Amino acid sequence: MTDPIIIAVPKGRILEEAVPLLMRAGIVPEAAFSDESSRALRFHTQTPGIDLIRVRAFDVATFVAHGAAQLGIVGSDVLAEFDYSELYAPVDLGIGHCRLSVAEPAQMAAGDDPRGWSHIRIATKYPHVTAQHFEARGVQAECVKLNGAMELAPLLGLAPRIVDLVSSGRTLKENGLVEVEVIAEVSSRLIVNRAAFKTRAEIVPLVERFRRAVEMRDAA
Repeated sequence: MTDPIIIAVPKGRILEEAVPLLMRAGIVPEAAFSDESSRALRFHTQTPGIDLIRVRAFDVATFVAHGAAQLGIVGSDVLAEFDYSELYAPVDLGIGHCRLSVAEPAQMAAGDDPRGWSHIRIATKYPHVTAQHFEARGVQAECVKLNGAMELAPLLGLAPRIVDLVSSGRTLKENGLVEVEVIAEVSSRLIVNRAAFKTRAEIVPLVERFRRAVEMRDAA
């Protein structure tokens, strides 16, 4: 018996937009998937041979890169941070739109010009992307790795600036911060394990189902 195809989907913000797309692609999760009180992490679907796992966004890429899942849905920010050679990202799903930005206290920003930076200290969960971005500009970035509560870093003196995902900007504003530079526009992609793509024939038509689902949604 062939092992099921496992699709890794992210908890949180992207999941809400991903579910209608999964259903357009003919992948309907079992009822427990929508039960917010459920502690389960793996779920069956109405399609025999396809299961879903629900993990942290940053872990989606790791599960797929190492072959524990064959497909996944993840933001382009995560792909850029990890840069796994084992991943193929054939479809931009057009969901999870936001941007990866540099922010600092509004008071600091009033007299600051990013073009004049030479060495900066930044709190972020994207140290690779951040360092790479500033290195290309000849700026030395000292990155302090945090996994959350980024907005506290300037307030408590950990680092004067942060690099984080920004959608509406409300969280920044409520913590006295403003965007001063956009590093990248972000959207979510369908990712596939390269080895599985070559060896499991059922993955190619599955990718096409996602591509058609995106086209149908955009044409609606």
